[in-house]
Amino acid sequence: MTTNTKPRNFFGGLARTGLLLGAILGSGAAGADELAIYAGRLFDSESGRMLPSQTIHVVDGRIASVQAGYAKRDRETLVDLRGYTVLPGLMDMHTHLTTEYGPRTYMESFTWNPADYALRGVDTARRTLEAGFTTVRNLGDSDNVTISLRNAINGGTIEGPRIFTAGKAIATTGGHADPTDGYRYDLMAAPWPVDGVINGPISAREAVRQRYKDGADLIKITATGGVLSVARNGDNPQFMPDELEAIVATAKDYGFTVAVHAHGKEGIERAVRAGVDSIEHGTYMDTETMDLMKRHNTWYVPTLMAGEWVTEKARVDGFFPEVVRKKAATIGPLLKKTFAEAYRRGVKIAFGTDSGVSRHGDNAREFALMVAAGMTPADAIRSATWNAADLLKMQDELGSIGEGKWADIIAVAGNPLEDISELQRVKFVMKGGEIFKQPQ
Repeated sequence: MTTNTKPRNFFGGLARTGLLLGAILGSGAAGADELAIYAGRLFDSESGRMLPSQTIHVVDGRIASVQAGYAKRDRETLVDLRGYTVLPGLMDMHTHLTTEYGPRTYMESFTWNPADYALRGVDTARRTLEAGFTTVRNLGDSDNVTISLRNAINGGTIEGPRIFTAGKAIATTGGHADPTDGYRYDLMAAPWPVDGVINGPISAREAVRQRYKDGADLIKITATGGVLSVARNGDNPQFMPDELEAIVATAKDYGFTVAVHAHGKEGIERAVRAGVDSIEHGTYMDTETMDLMKRHNTWYVPTLMAGEWVTEKARVDGFFPEVVRKKAATIGPLLKKTFAEAYRRGVKIAFGTDSGVSRHGDNAREFALMVAAGMTPADAIRSATWNAADLLKMQDELGSIGEGKWADIIAVAGNPLEDISELQRVKFVMKGGEIFKQPQ
């Protein structure tokens, strides 16, 4: 993924988004690319500690230095957040920006054009950024829409988070993410690797290379059945070991990480042994699976919000097709228990919501669910900052407020170490040195 090397004009961005300059002292274009941010409290995501009274110096969209106390330089424009808690921009490792589930979702594949999904993505990207999420992974869509969305955001034509996108997820015939699941026979046809459907190691390699050709940033595969696809089984393994090995080996050749949708134990363990980077959901993994993940240094992205959401909607008559409702009622309630045990056993955890199942912009509710399941507030925040950057292999650029990194910075009024729900009320958002939201 490429990112712009310099943010758009600081004051131009404020004017374009209709934001006021209430928190900004000073004026003039000369200081527009040099900022001093006063932080009443600053969360150090590397250590998990809260630091009092800090100044963050930003030059050309990157953090030049951080120092204790308040110390504005003459050439700098001041952003005064002394009354706030300042944190690194949040990072959601599992989103679907072109999807937002509702009662008509299953008809959209027949009635919507790629342009419709693209326009939805413009809206959901803006909501996500305004919620304080400055970086996301998008784990599956159609028609390469989020590749174009990423490029438009990087080019500065629309507002949204940094996107690392998998493009089209890779599935097996009839598996979760086969785009023709549930179609009548004359529409079903036989999707090919270009469509994200493989059978055997040769077509697995082809599918990975197609994602590279498309311009994806990573690979997403669906190693087991899923909840929301129109297929009977939600947890059976759907890739053979040789197919998984071919995907991982080819992905490494192209510098891709591999994210794996998986619910069932056997499918998870096959993927972990093949060397994938992250397991998404992980519903039925047990202590043996967790220990295997620890040995292979595999990340876990729990998506508790998705479990909560599908459980709730399974109780609504007619919301899901019956085949989906049964899976949602069974799998959804298990995620929190699995997460609690994985955290207790020391599995590496990165933050992810599966937003697009639930509403975009509500991503921070995941923090409350994680803390309710036993994670400390500091570890929950680190999962969406320091850990997420590690999973992305971007710790030199993102994930903490430190010298040389992109100035992705948010602020909340209270202390999220005392009340994690503060992260659902983000007051200030900066991405790459440009302010997109500030206290009113």
